[in-house]
Amino acid sequence: MSERDELYLEHVLRAIALIERFTAGGRAVFFGDEMVQSAVIRQLEIVGEAVRNLSGELKARETMVPWRDIAGTRDKLIHGYFSVKLDVVWNVIVRELPSLKHHVRRILDQS
Repeated sequence: MSERDELYLEHVLRAIALIERFTAGGRAVFFGDEMVQSAVIRQLEIVGEAVRNLSGELKARETMVPWRDIAGTRDKLIHGYFSVKLDVVWNVIVRELPSLKHHVRRILDQS
């Protein structure tokens, strides 16, 4: 794996770790605190941007990861900032990020 891909995957893990920290208080804290919402959304944008910058070779090799969907989430957050649905963001946090974290760690461990 290239150093560049490794760096971007580390960015993904760091952003996920921050999201986990910001949302440790659970759903009620997330929905009740605009600062937490803003911080989480920013980290999701970073995840999407880092994924977008991964090499085509890595993405082609790691087909179990929905790279395109992850980058698409970033696009929706950036370009649709006025219509972000917090329920969707929360679902990404609890349903999608654990799997992404697992896959990214596995990829890094294999390098």
